Amino acid sequence: MEDLNIGAIVGIIALIVFVIFIISVIARALQIVPQAETRVVERLGRYQRTLEAGMHLLVPFIDKVRQKVDMREQVVSFPPQSVITSDNLVVEIDTVIYFQVTNSKDAVYEIANYIVGMQQLTVTTIRNVIGTMDLEQTLTSRDQINGQLRGVLDEATGKWGIRVNRVELKAIEPPMSVKDSMEKQMRAERDRRAAILTAEGVKQSQILTAEGEKQSAILKAEGEAQSRILKAEGEARAILQVFDAIHEGDADSKLLSYQYLQMLPEIAKGTNNQMWFVPTEFTGALKAISAGFGVEEDLEPLSRSERSESRKSRITSALADPRAALEEARRQAEGVSAEADKAGTESGRPFDPNAEKGQ
Repeated sequence: MEDLNIGAIVGIIALIVFVIFIISVIARALQIVPQAETRVVERLGRYQRTLEAGMHLLVPFIDKVRQKVDMREQVVSFPPQSVITSDNLVVEIDTVIYFQVTNSKDAVYEIANYIVGMQQLTVTTIRNVIGTMDLEQTLTSRDQINGQLRGVLDEATGKWGIRVNRVELKAIEPPMSVKDSMEKQMRAERDRRAAILTAEGVKQSQILTAEGEKQSAILKAEGEAQSRILKAEGEARAILQVFDAIHEGDADSKLLSYQYLQMLPEIAKGTNNQMWFVPTEFTGALKAISAGFGVEEDLEPLSRSERSESRKSRITSALADPRAALEEARRQAEGVSAEADKAGTESGRPFDPNAEKGQ
């Protein structure tokens, strides 16, 4: 009985071991590959095939999965690298690479570690490219540097089964002393531009102010000229109207004497009243006043010029041209003055020395 029990126990253990072996064999033979991944399979140490996404069966203990490869686009950021420019300045450059594996077999067998290979290739390429540029070109030529890096990396990684999609310079850090100098330079440039803009504004303001003053002075002078011309024309027309009214009204010596007496206070009001200008008809006017107070004397009435009866009124409207109006007013005023002097001379009596002394 004991031998039977021992045999049964050994049989059970053997069955359990066999079941475990079968399960392990099935687990090794069955391979499920996720989407966007591949598996490189080797058979007895030699490349056999590449498993795509899905379920696959392998020969147990003969086929072996060498490496899993991610087929998605990957982003790798490399640490800052010190690079010397052509003007002997050290800058720190951070780079970011976007790449994708296109051939799993080449990515596994052509290079031991393609990420390390791309990093070292990027560093050497950056130093070669930046070494031919100065600091200003380095800071302003990011697109050019990115294009050169992408071209070199894409050509080198092509045989590794990798495609480089983009290469970006994440940061370019110059030394602190250079940063301070650049800040001072930019501050000075901004101050210079601000000073130029301020000067331009002041210049334009002064120009506009001068133009406004010029136009104002011109308009003011034109206004004063027009005012004087119109005033002279009005005075000339007033003189003509008064002169025509006097002669048309046939004024006698009494009326003229009354007008002379009314004008004497106005003459006396002036500051320069030490010298009076006595009209030519003033003697005849005083004689007419004497006659009014009872002093009999043969007086000759004020005679009108023969031309006054036939002469018509010379009052005209304002001329269209101010200069022509002024010339016409001056000409008419001179003619009226001459006629007035002539009329006053003809209407007075001969000069009497004794009468002049009485005045």
